[in-house]
Amino acid sequence: MNPKQPFKWRHFQSEIILLCVRWYLGYPLSYRQIEEMMQERGVEVDHTTIYRWVQNYSPEIEKRARGNIKFG
Repeated sequence: MNPKQPFKWRHFQSEIILLCVRWYLGYPLSYRQIEEMMQERGVEVDHTTIYRWVQNYSPEIEKRARGNIKFG
């Protein structure tokens, strides 16, 4: 992952990825529940994609949250 542009070449907007990861890490929700919540908002994303986002981005999000580094 490129630390300066972590969402480059992704199909979904960075806001959607961050929202899904944040929901999963912050609340007791399953990947399928988050998939349903996104469908209610008109975004078709599979629960396995959300799983991959959490696995890929949660360490970087935690690192940036502790160090107050901004995404951008």
